[in-house]
Amino acid sequence: MSDLNSRPRVEWPARAVVTAGMPYGNKPLHFGHIGGVFVPADAFARFLRDRIGAENVRFVSGTDCFGSPINEGYRKLVEAGEFTGTIADYVLANHERQKATLEAFQVSLDIYEGSGIGHAGDVHQMISDQFIERLHESGHLKLDSTLQFYDAEAGTFLNGRQVQGRCPVQGCKSEHAYADECDLGHQYAPVDLIAPVSTLTGATPEMRPVENWYFDLPAFEDFLKEHVRALEADDEVRPVVTKAIAEFLAPPVIFVKNEHLEEYEAMAPSLPPHEFRPAEGNKQSFEIQFASIGERDAARDALAAAGLRFRTSKTLVPFRITGNIEWGVRAPVIDDVEGLTVWCWPESLWAPISFTITINDERGLPRTSWRDFWCSDDARVYQFIGQDNLYFYGVAQPALWEALRPGGLFAEGPDSQMRQTTLVANHHMLFGKKKASSSGSVKPPTGEELLEHYTPEQLRAHFLALGLDQKSVGFSPKPFDPDPAKRDDPRVADPALKEGALLTNVFNRLARSCFYEAQKNFDGCMPLGAVTPEVRRRAFQALLDYEERMHKVELHRVMSVCDEFIRWSNKWWADGIKAAEEADDAAARRQVLVDSFYLLRMATLLMHPIVPVGCEKICDYLSFDFDEFFSWNYDFDSNEELCPAIEIDAGAHRVHELPPRFDFFRKHESQFRPS
Repeated sequence: MSDLNSRPRVEWPARAVVTAGMPYGNKPLHFGHIGGVFVPADAFARFLRDRIGAENVRFVSGTDCFGSPINEGYRKLVEAGEFTGTIADYVLANHERQKATLEAFQVSLDIYEGSGIGHAGDVHQMISDQFIERLHESGHLKLDSTLQFYDAEAGTFLNGRQVQGRCPVQGCKSEHAYADECDLGHQYAPVDLIAPVSTLTGATPEMRPVENWYFDLPAFEDFLKEHVRALEADDEVRPVVTKAIAEFLAPPVIFVKNEHLEEYEAMAPSLPPHEFRPAEGNKQSFEIQFASIGERDAARDALAAAGLRFRTSKTLVPFRITGNIEWGVRAPVIDDVEGLTVWCWPESLWAPISFTITINDERGLPRTSWRDFWCSDDARVYQFIGQDNLYFYGVAQPALWEALRPGGLFAEGPDSQMRQTTLVANHHMLFGKKKASSSGSVKPPTGEELLEHYTPEQLRAHFLALGLDQKSVGFSPKPFDPDPAKRDDPRVADPALKEGALLTNVFNRLARSCFYEAQKNFDGCMPLGAVTPEVRRRAFQALLDYEERMHKVELHRVMSVCDEFIRWSNKWWADGIKAAEEADDAAARRQVLVDSFYLLRMATLLMHPIVPVGCEKICDYLSFDFDEFFSWNYDFDSNEELCPAIEIDAGAHRVHELPPRFDFFRKHESQFRPS
């Protein structure tokens, strides 16, 4: 790309890990999992393979095999007589279904295993032991007795999903709050949950003490403040990331209903030192702010005992590492504390490391080679997540990583210290205008259901164009419209097919035109030669625009670059061939085909991460090697650079014959109207 030197180039790491979160092993994948996380992560991972070499990229994920949602889902199915196997069988069945869905959507994970499945599960147990033992050795874990929910009627402690109530965090309206987190990702002490109910019996559960290990997250407040300042100074970090982290770095506050003002004033002298702030405007609560979480908790207990209604603010609280449910990663025995399992959230943070080690093991690499991807200064880890999970990845994970300094896992020294990861957080993908949830009233379509109406390419292009890095966006596939009149009216356009038209119409037309012209007038060969300067300039402009937007993972803008370039390329062909035919100019006809095959090559390179299968068909019919054709390590002067010297001397490269009416990108069968 010699002509690109006049414009600054973005820099890429030498190696990269891309990870896409971990779906719970209690359900199939719905459109939000696929379109909001996995397809964007896949497009980025595929681009990195093309850009820095496939051997330098690890795209890893897997099923989250543990946690209370899985326990509860399994329990309900067994009680209903709908499942007879073990809980491990239940998770494995869901894992295989998830894996099949991802493959159907052309998601090219290097590994999709599970935190409790096969070799990956064994590695994950080892890594979990290492993490927890290192944190304890560094003095960052403490054993604490906290109150947990207990159903006296059922005679058992309740796991996280067996308790439901209202979120106690100020400003949150979630009615789907569980033992210590709500469905929007807010964390709180179990005792703060509003109106708790046991899902086992419908009774109000008691609070009984249990012991668990906690990570001293509040001790990392200064580090996190410095960390978020650095993120705010980076214009490539999405605002949703820094905003979510900063919300947890405010001093602890209790919001008390105005109706309790007199009662508060009477007991204020007995509360820990605090700052009182009266309600402003139409606010229904006044605020009392404390210097520490311990002082806030003491005041909370006093207010609760007095019967005052209040909510708490987001703030740093000790991060639970272990739990008391049987189905989980075994926690190491420390200080003679036995019988604990690891809470699913912390172990899911380091699970991508386990998966990286597992895939490196499968490729025969040294066990320590994972550090080349997670610790080296010339490597980066890109974590694609939904905004609801920013507390875990943006607050807890950075502090955990920092807590392992100055050492790391398995070895000491700078080459074993994990670097902070790059968070690629997307806003909600709504179903229509509402947030869809598998456990809510608005049931989202599964991946399998979507593929009954669309091709994977149509959906991939649409998902990537939504702009979820900017705001929450509605996904409104016409076959799932709740209004039958709109669903069945052929005059109503399907919003989900907007980007698909670029593939099935414009991109197809450009590719077919080049091949059919070569077959008709050039003996089945792609003519070689210098590209028209304007064509080359437009291609270089698209390459740079694309790369800059991909560096920021602005995938909707990447789609815009591709859309504009493909339409321009198609017009260049149409206008050029028309002019050549009208002038009966054989030389002009040859030049427009030289230009158009070059434009087709560039468009196919850019679209490869988005719609890989169709692009690889184009490459196959062009009779080029995949690794070379989809590599960015060329000057892109002309198509001659892909050809051997004998073809360059002959001025032609033979391509495969294209069958009549061939489509590189087909519509789904359901979209063809009966003739």
